[in-house]
Amino acid sequence: MAVVTALTAQNTRGVSRVHLPPADVVAAQIDAIFDDIDVHAVKIGMLGSSEIARVVADRLKQKPLPIVLDPVLVATSGDALGTPDLVDVLRDELLPVATLVTPNLSEAARLADRPSPRDTGGMQQLADRLQSLGARAVLVKGGHLAGAEASDVLFDGKSHRVFAAPRLDTAGATHGTGCTLAAAIAANLAKGLALGEAIEAAKKYLTEALRASRDLNVGHGAAPLNHLYGWRSRLDG
Repeated sequence: MAVVTALTAQNTRGVSRVHLPPADVVAAQIDAIFDDIDVHAVKIGMLGSSEIARVVADRLKQKPLPIVLDPVLVATSGDALGTPDLVDVLRDELLPVATLVTPNLSEAARLADRPSPRDTGGMQQLADRLQSLGARAVLVKGGHLAGAEASDVLFDGKSHRVFAAPRLDTAGATHGTGCTLAAAIAANLAKGLALGEAIEAAKKYLTEALRASRDLNVGHGAAPLNHLYGWRSRLDG
């Protein structure tokens, strides 16, 4: 089920326009789903404005289910995807609601009001800071760092854990990498996996979707991942 929190006019090259629905329409969408469907997990992506973020936080704060918050602030192309006051609402009202927050390096730095990290040690410090602001667990995504591995750092309030995967040459096909990881984690939590297991399984799925992205030929900018990798062989089998 999906709640439409923003309509974007975009392609692989960038975002040309964003239209935000009224906050009460977002609230009505959420209510309609929970009034009828047995929801097992929620993944929050682009919200676009502080008003919409507040409505989402209000509707979800009493829901006893896994909630993964991917604080989308900037598109792969570099285009801003939220109003200037959105960061404050994400920090103050949505962080305490989420089971897991999955910012990339720049998003984590903005939410924590700290410099962007340059290594896993800095990522751990950002994760500590965000957890102290109310998040139950934080996964800082390190895909933008250099190196042979793409490492993400989890802090659950007790200990740190690094999830590493080989860095792949995808010829620029990275559009939606962070969104894919957050959605996969939420899907695994919905299946009943523990947090660490859900992240580990999601990282494996993301790696294969990135690896298979070279098989696609979409657009002239940052192409999408191949989310349906292996589907043909599974159907044939």
